[in-house]
Amino acid sequence: MHYSAKNGLAVVAALLAACGPSGGQEKGGHGGPAGGMPPAEVAVMTVTPQSLPVTFEYVGQTAGSREVEVRARVTGILLKRNFKEGEAVRKGQSLYSIDPAPFQAVLARGDADVAAAVARAEQARRNAARFKPLYAEKAVSQKELDDAVSAEAIAEADVKAARARLQEARLNLDYTRVDAPASGIAGKSQHSEGSLVSGPQVLLTSITQVDPIWVNFGIPDNDQARLRKEVAAGRLALPKNGSVEVAVQLNDGTEYPRTGRLNFSDVRISPNTGTQEARAELPNPEGALRPGQFVRVILKGATRPNAVKVPQRAVLEGPQGKFVYVVNEKSQAEVRPVEAGEWAGDAWIITSGLKAGERVILDGVMKLGPGAPVKVAEKSDSKPAAKPEAKTPAKK
Repeated sequence: MHYSAKNGLAVVAALLAACGPSGGQEKGGHGGPAGGMPPAEVAVMTVTPQSLPVTFEYVGQTAGSREVEVRARVTGILLKRNFKEGEAVRKGQSLYSIDPAPFQAVLARGDADVAAAVARAEQARRNAARFKPLYAEKAVSQKELDDAVSAEAIAEADVKAARARLQEARLNLDYTRVDAPASGIAGKSQHSEGSLVSGPQVLLTSITQVDPIWVNFGIPDNDQARLRKEVAAGRLALPKNGSVEVAVQLNDGTEYPRTGRLNFSDVRISPNTGTQEARAELPNPEGALRPGQFVRVILKGATRPNAVKVPQRAVLEGPQGKFVYVVNEKSQAEVRPVEAGEWAGDAWIITSGLKAGERVILDGVMKLGPGAPVKVAEKSDSKPAAKPEAKTPAKK
C-alpha cells in the first residue's frame, strides 16, 4: 500500500508539472493571460456629443381648409345644374339655375308700383304747393294745408317703399342663379333638375377648399408631459417662437413634397381621446391631398443638444437593462449601464451612462465578458454618423 501511494503522488506531480508554465508557452512568448489566447481585437467609436435633429410622428387626417354648404336663397324649380360633381369650381361660378319666370313677373309688378307711387307723390307735391299761397291769403284753413303737406310726405314714403320692394324683386331674380360662394371641389348634387327647392332649408351641394389643406391630429397628454420634462432637463430644445415645420407621409410610405406649419393648437385635453387637438396647414396646389385621408404627421424643428448616438449593434440587453462595453484605461472591456431614448436611423440615442471621450466597443461584443482584455483595431469608427434624424415611435 505504501508503495502504491508513492507511485500515485508521483503521477499527480508529473501532470501538474506538464500543465504549468514549464509545460506550455513561456511568459515571454506570444500567448496571452487567458491560457495563451491573445486579446480580442475590437472596433470602437469615441463618444462625441452632438446636436441632433429630432422629429415626432402622429397619425392625422386631412380636411378641407374651408367647407361651404351651397343653398338656394329663394323657393323655386331647379331648371339646370351647371357644374360637374367632384370637379373644381371657381368662386362666383353658376352652379344651379332656378326658374326665373315668377320672379321676373314680380319684378315687373314692382317696377309698375314704383311708377305709380312716383306719380302720386308728384300730385301730392303739387297740391301742397298750391295750398301754401292760399293759406297765406286766408283762402284755406290751417287743417287743409296740414293735410296737403302730410299727403305729400306719405306719398314720398310710398315711393321709397315701392322702390325697396323693387330692389327685393331684383335680388330674388338674381338669386335664381345659385353661384359658388368659394373656390374648391364641388361635392355630390343633392337635387336634380325639376326638383322644388324651398329656399335656404334645402342643401344643394357643398364645396371643399383643398388649397391650402388642413391636417388634424392629436398629441397624447403623456407625450406632452414627457417632452416638458426633457425640455426642463435640457435634453430637448424646441424651435423658437413655436415655428414647427410639418411634413406629411402618405399611406404608401412616400413623403408629400411640400411642408407646412402649425396653425392651431387647442389648450384643452379631449376627455374622450386624452389628446390635445392640433392642426397643420399645407399648400396643396395640385390637389394631391384630398380631405379624409389618413396620413402620418411629422413635426420637425426640435433638436437634442449634446446627444450621444451609439449604433444599435453595440447596445445589449441585460437583467438590469441596457448596457454597452467600453474600453477602460487597462485595455479591458468594461460594462457600462446606459439609458436609451428613441431611434436615430440605425442607432440609439443614449440619454445617460456615457461621457465624451469614452470608447464604446462596436463589434464582437457577444464574445466579450467583463474585464476581458481587448485590442483596439486600427480602423475604428471614431466618429458616429450624424445624418439620420432621431424619431419618436409613431403614435397610434
